[in-house]
Amino acid sequence: MWIVFAAVFVVGVLVSRMIKNGTEKNGIEADAMISRIVDEGTQTDIDINVYVRYRTANGEEAEAILSNPQSDLEEGRRVRIKYHPKMKGNARLVCKEHPTKPTFKEDNRS
Repeated sequence: MWIVFAAVFVVGVLVSRMIKNGTEKNGIEADAMISRIVDEGTQTDIDINVYVRYRTANGEEAEAILSNPQSDLEEGRRVRIKYHPKMKGNARLVCKEHPTKPTFKEDNRS
């Protein structure tokens, strides 16, 4: 039984590593906005997922989960990401401070 668990674990790690390496090597940079932060953990286990919305190189709107989130991100913040062209649901944070654009909240002030 433990051999099956170990095999599943190893396959999961290898797939995760392939996605990360593919994103680093072939990824496309894009401007994005933190669209939501979801706490899927329990009282004893922290599991926070950070999602971004962005437009692909061909103009398609997409949402992805960040594979390398940081604790000081907040909804509405503009960031720079890199996404894998074939797996648009996964992205990596490149820069958490967008150099020229304010946060979404600042854009909509009256």
